[in-house]
Amino acid sequence: QVQLVESGGGLVQAGGSLRLSCAASRTIFGFNPMGWFRQAPGKQRELVATITGGGSINYADSVKGRFTISRDNAKNAVYLQMNSLKPEDTAVYYCRLTQSGTFYWGQGTQVTVSS
Repeated sequence: QVQLVESGGGLVQAGGSLRLSCAASRTIFGFNPMGWFRQAPGKQRELVATITGGGSINYADSVKGRFTISRDNAKNAVYLQMNSLKPEDTAVYYCRLTQSGTFYWGQGTQVTVSS
């Protein structure tokens, strides 16, 4: 069964930091592209950052210089280090894996940034 489980969300003041983790089932992680997305209330889900199996990275303009995506293939995990958080970063954050054209999503973790 395909599973992605996010953790690390919470409530933080503006300017603070959080680190999100996403653990994937061993059978699906491999070297597939992974990504973090987020969805704020009343808004569409948007890309935050992606990382390929080879380590190529892409960030949304809104998080460049503040967020860092990384992966540990040995642990079947992908991470999102979020620094200098802003209230507009408040959203549910989702981990996504792409395998053979199919998207697998985690259940999401809430990040709330207070001003």
